[in-house]
Amino acid sequence: MRNEMSFEAMEKITQVEADNRERKTAAEAEAREIVAKAEREGLALLQQTRAAAAESGKQLLRQAEDRAARRTEEIRLSAEREAGALRQTAQQHLDQAAEFIVGRVVKH
Repeated sequence: MRNEMSFEAMEKITQVEADNRERKTAAEAEAREIVAKAEREGLALLQQTRAAAAESGKQLLRQAEDRAARRTEEIRLSAEREAGALRQTAQQHLDQAAEFIVGRVVKH
């Protein structure tokens, strides 16, 4: 009876150890799959983030270019107004200078 019990106990221990090895192997495989899935998802998220950042950068650049174009137009219009005012002032001075010269020539 003692041998029979010892044999049964050894069989049970052997079976428990085999079950434990299977569970450990399955757990290790599951852990590897979880890590691989996390890496894939992390890479996908990184790519999405990079794409979103690139698009955001493009949008910011377009906005900056639009602001620059509007400011350029404002400066151009202002320069045209100032140039017109300077031409008008120069023309008035030219007319005054011509009258002055004609007046001096006529007096002499």
